[in-house]
Amino acid sequence: MSYYLHVWKNFATFSGRARRSEYWMFFLFNTIVSMALFLVDMALGTIFILGGIYGLAAIIPGLAVTVRRLHDTGKSGWWLLITFIPVIGAIAFLVFMFQDSQAGDNEYGPNPKMVAAFA
Repeated sequence: MSYYLHVWKNFATFSGRARRSEYWMFFLFNTIVSMALFLVDMALGTIFILGGIYGLAAIIPGLAVTVRRLHDTGKSGWWLLITFIPVIGAIAFLVFMFQDSQAGDNEYGPNPKMVAAFA
């Protein structure tokens, strides 16, 4: 849960690096919240109003943590555009998201694993 809140606190920070756990925990909690809001919308009879508002609010934080995750693997945030290539792009993107952090510092900042270890 702390990773999810950390992403919302840094909702528009596209610089730096994000660990795998930060990215995937945000993805998990974002999915859970979206599904819960969908169920509430269905129960209230509203047509995706709460889920739609949350979805719009989560776009920027989701993009920011994705770009920081790409930075952690040593890739530019522009690699996010690979998802527009059908099938192959999605597979390549998933591989990037599952890759381990680039060891040591890179051009995007210090390794977040090492920063967390010393904190």
